[in-house]
Amino acid sequence: MNSEIFRAIKSVFAVAEDYPDLKASQNFLQLQAALNEVEEQLSAARRALVTHIIDYNNAVKAFPTNLIARIMKYEEMKWFEIPEEERVKPEVNELFKK
Repeated sequence: MNSEIFRAIKSVFAVAEDYPDLKASQNFLQLQAALNEVEEQLSAARRALVTHIIDYNNAVKAFPTNLIARIMKYEEMKWFEIPEEERVKPEVNELFKK
């Protein structure tokens, strides 16, 4: 999913290279900045999620917290996965069609 988003963003910027007027447009510059911001926020959220899952799983496995985890019936957390049928490719090119 992550690589699909980056490919879609790159295709938008490639389209802009072919249209100098579009590249200089204030709206396109705002779109580019917004896409970069979303990309950074997704990346930061992904890093935070991975860190929390690793910390939690280590606590469930390591002594002495594993004793409490066993009593409380805590189990290792699984990695978040989106089912294939729920994955949707972003169609950024649709923004440029009239």
